[in-house]
Amino acid sequence: MASILKKDLPEGKRALDQWKAAAMQVADGKVSGGNAGNNAGGHADDAASPDALPRRVWAMAVRYSLFLMEHKAPGEGVEVRVAPWGAIKILDGPASDPHNLTPPDVIELEPDVWLNLVCGLTTWAEEKAAGHITAVGERDDLSDLLPLV
Repeated sequence: MASILKKDLPEGKRALDQWKAAAMQVADGKVSGGNAGNNAGGHADDAASPDALPRRVWAMAVRYSLFLMEHKAPGEGVEVRVAPWGAIKILDGPASDPHNLTPPDVIELEPDVWLNLVCGLTTWAEEKAAGHITAVGERDDLSDLLPLV
């Protein structure tokens, strides 16, 4: 199943660009970060942080980036889950068995972790060491495929 509808690709690209621009401002120290979707920090500059972006921007950014990954590394061997907005299967390898639709390798990430990796703001090794990536299976490292933008 597609992570994003074809008609929504332009909106997805804009959302990912918007998220990245806001995240870059946080990384450059121009604004402070916070909890995703929560602008209760009381900082006037937080309106420019990715945490202050509307939920739809986050969703479309994740879906568009999953679309990019799906096209960069097609296959059925590894499932990448970025809840609550999408999951894709990538890379060649053993597909799901008929009794269990989950492939042997599964990677789960939070949306902010995924988008940081996609945009090159953090590395796979940093996020894995921090405990932000849950991965099961032999192919639990996507560092060769990231960043995407």
